[in-house]
Amino acid sequence: MQQRRLDVVMRLYHNPRCSKSRQAVALLEARGVAYDEVRYLNEGIHIEDLDLLASLPGIVRRNDVPTGSAVDLSDVAQVRALLATEPQVLERPVLVREGAAIIGRPPELILALLDA
Repeated sequence: MQQRRLDVVMRLYHNPRCSKSRQAVALLEARGVAYDEVRYLNEGIHIEDLDLLASLPGIVRRNDVPTGSAVDLSDVAQVRALLATEPQVLERPVLVREGAAIIGRPPELILALLDA
């Protein structure tokens, strides 16, 4: 597991049980990239990332939205609230870097954010 550091500008929202998340970790480690690993199912989503993540198309795993939830997924404020209270709906992996974010589906997409 990556060591938490205060000076890291990248965060990877990660679920170690997800093969795509594990592939993203392997890509970052192969490049020697320092990042903060956020196990969002245990830790939740950093408050400073909620607006950014809520604005990403496809950020919500629709099948994981609680039954009966009346969330309008086209409304950023509602998506933000959903991510804050139900972090399990977050699509993963997600790499956040200096005000930008990308969903790693496929995991190789995160490399574009590294090179930006």
